[in-house]
Amino acid sequence: MTRWLVTGAAGMLGQDLLAALGGEDVTAVTRTELDITDPLAVASAVAGHDVVVNAAAWTNVDAAETAEDEATAVNGHAVATLAEACAASGARLLQVSTDYVLAGQGSLPHAEDAPTAPVNAYGRSKLVGERAVLRHLPDTGYVVRTAWLYGAHGPNFVRTMLRLSGERDTVEVVNDQYGQPTWSAALAVQLRDLGRAALDGTAPAGVYHGTSAGRASWYGLARAIFEEAGLDPARVLPTTSDRFVRPAARPANSVLGHLAWGRTPVAPLGPWREMLAKAFIEGLS
Repeated sequence: MTRWLVTGAAGMLGQDLLAALGGEDVTAVTRTELDITDPLAVASAVAGHDVVVNAAAWTNVDAAETAEDEATAVNGHAVATLAEACAASGARLLQVSTDYVLAGQGSLPHAEDAPTAPVNAYGRSKLVGERAVLRHLPDTGYVVRTAWLYGAHGPNFVRTMLRLSGERDTVEVVNDQYGQPTWSAALAVQLRDLGRAALDGTAPAGVYHGTSAGRASWYGLARAIFEEAGLDPARVLPTTSDRFVRPAARPANSVLGHLAWGRTPVAPLGPWREMLAKAFIEGLS
């Protein structure tokens, strides 16, 4: 049986990965159980596993602006340590990355080989990790970029909108940033399938985009959330990002392309709106 190692197992995606890997031989480690910045601990944890899925990360985008070294230690240098351990043991590594490694300009979907140009410290830290995987594991390393992730576990935009719907009559949401709302449970299944394909040689190493199909603004997503919750979407009001200045710049266009999946037996994720509806049916709210 395939032996899996999942890091960041207590997070939103980590918990969904454990559900998707039900029935498999899985070692799940949380941040307190494995310090991925410790090379000796990482080498020991990776040994004996066939596939490593790294869902551990520094995810506080705004805080990274004033703590870039700390963010890079987790999102960059620790990933290099994981990649080196996987190279030594022969394990495949699936590294969860982000759209924030791209500048997010233009209006077209960004291809997997689009030039990287992060606009914030978090994106720069994640790019260090991406490059480490591709450098140390040219044949067995997989970078899966995701974006606008939501799910049943942990804080995320969908849960925030549901909370605000009970606290305010109206909610203002930006209408000038676009992306692909992605259900973490669906991404977890896709990562599982990619890991299996990596092992049987039917998925080439490299960069993949693990986001839903389609395109939405945060405003459009918020309206859809209200609709799925049986609330009046007219309570969501559009605004612009200059009204909500934050420490870290955000890409205006986080829409990603999915052509790389065509080289594998793994299907790209479905339309974001259908995914959101299914998530609500399965108990997201």
